[in-house]
Amino acid sequence: MLTVRDVMVPDVITISPYATLRGALSTMRTRQVKSLVVERQHVHDAYGLLSYSELLRAVVAEEGDVDLLNVYDAAVKPAVTVGEDLSVRQAAALMTRFHLNRLVVVRGNELIGLLAMNDILARMIDDLIR
Repeated sequence: MLTVRDVMVPDVITISPYATLRGALSTMRTRQVKSLVVERQHVHDAYGLLSYSELLRAVVAEEGDVDLLNVYDAAVKPAVTVGEDLSVRQAAALMTRFHLNRLVVVRGNELIGLLAMNDILARMIDDLIR
C-alpha cells in the first residue's frame, strides 16, 4: 500500500505569517515552488498554507497591495493536515472531496512534508511506465 510518506515532498518551504505578500512571492519565485507552509506561532497553533490561488484572490481579485498585506491576510489557516501513514488513496479522496490541491503532512504535531495532487499524479504516471 502506497502511503503519504512515499509520495510527499519532505523539503517544505515555510514562511512567517508576518511576512509581506511581496516577500512570499519572492520566496516562491526564488525557491521555484507554488505554495508555502505558514509557520505556527506556538506549539498549539495550526499550520497555514499560502498558494497561488490565495495570492491571486488577495492581490488580483481583491486588488490588495503586496507590500501592505501580510501572509496571514491571505493564507488558509488552519491548513488541512494528514499523517504520514495515511494511504495515498485516502489522501486523494480527502483532496477530491474538499477540492484541495495540497495537504500538509505532520508527524504528531510537527511538519514533515507537503503532499500535492501533482505529486500523486506524477507517482501514478511513473508506476504506469515501469
